[in-house]
Amino acid sequence: MSKILSKIQRKDVWLFVAQVVLLSLVVLSPGLVSYMTSNDAAVVWDSLRISAYWLAPALIVYLFNFYLFVPLLWFRHRFWQFGLVNLLFILICNSHVWHNLHHLPDIYRAGYSSFLIVSLLVSLMAICIALGIRFLMRQSEKKQREIEAELAWLKNQINPHFLFNTLNNISSLAQIDGDGTQEAIMQLSDLLRYAMYETNKPKVPLDGEVEFMRNYIELMKLRCNEMTEVRSVFIVHSPNTEIAPLLFISLIENAFKHGMDSNAPATIDISLVQTDGTLVFTCDNTNNPKPTKDRSGSGIGLENTRRRLDLLYHGRYRWEHTLENNIYHVCITIQTN
Repeated sequence: MSKILSKIQRKDVWLFVAQVVLLSLVVLSPGLVSYMTSNDAAVVWDSLRISAYWLAPALIVYLFNFYLFVPLLWFRHRFWQFGLVNLLFILICNSHVWHNLHHLPDIYRAGYSSFLIVSLLVSLMAICIALGIRFLMRQSEKKQREIEAELAWLKNQINPHFLFNTLNNISSLAQIDGDGTQEAIMQLSDLLRYAMYETNKPKVPLDGEVEFMRNYIELMKLRCNEMTEVRSVFIVHSPNTEIAPLLFISLIENAFKHGMDSNAPATIDISLVQTDGTLVFTCDNTNNPKPTKDRSGSGIGLENTRRRLDLLYHGRYRWEHTLENNIYHVCITIQTN
């Protein structure tokens, strides 16, 4: 019993309560109509009694199918058992109708039998409705699990990709600045600690992400020479706003990877501005494509970012990117509400 209770989620309780309320309204609706039209307590009571007499069996059949017979029998491909159990259950739920049928005068039996047939058909319809709703819910849950699995896979790609690119930068730094390398390794340790232990949730506070991006930019600046100008602006009004973790890091990686050039001036401008319910991330960098033989990253970061946005913020984000005057520009606008 404890295992069953542990699997019950809040949404399951709300679903049960909502169904009970809705089904109760179905049973009570004839009485409410009678009350509004006649305002006669006797008429209202008769309406409620007749409604419960004919509808209650079908509603009980629906609830048992929704919570027991469909998930335990139909979804386990026990179709014969499902049909037999439902047949017996319908007969039991309508036993009072059968009993009264045999005690009625012959003159009333024909009309009463018609009502009985209608009641049985309503019970069959209740089974179909329970089956249909359960099927749609199962498909929705299956799709949600697939999305969650893909998101986990995409996010798990970020860490090795991020580590690979950062180690490349530290390796290059080691050739020109030994002291800077030691500092870079310490900063990388802090970054990895956040990436591995603070981002295990679907969403994280915005202030943590901003701090992570600031630290990463500072780490990358250790490799820049005097010909590269790096500017970053972060304007956050609600630091507790939650967003998907590590969402913009691939774009920042690409800005440094493709923007820096040891032999030519370069600029990298990064900003994240929060307004009412909106996040606007922009990144501009001089376009200095890496050599063809350099396959670090292989473009996986941008594809990863775009796919995560599609899954997490579908219909709530806008992606813009241009290449003009040798400046690569990308802007992502996300509705966080």
